[in-house]
Amino acid sequence: MIANTPEPPYYAVIFSSLRTEEIEGYAEMADLMVQLASKQEGFIGVESARNELGITVSYWKDLESIKKWKQQSDHLIAQNKGRTEWYKHYKTRIAKVERDYEFKK
Repeated sequence: MIANTPEPPYYAVIFSSLRTEEIEGYAEMADLMVQLASKQEGFIGVESARNELGITVSYWKDLESIKKWKQQSDHLIAQNKGRTEWYKHYKTRIAKVERDYEFKK
């Protein structure tokens, strides 16, 4: 589903990842992270897709909201599990969205 974002500006956190073969607990943790992020102040929405390369884009009101989410206690646990078990490579990018365009049928 495409996230319903407000008029810019807002911020996008782009998380690109390559997984390991380890899958135990991954899906449950991913679901929990979306649930918890959606309750954080400043959270706008999320979009995610995974084949060989996984890309998750979360949208946030401001940089302070992103910083608080990065330090959220359950998210810190997930980050550690990601580094030690679930990912062989990942990269996070933070971008300011200044314009967006939409088409719907």
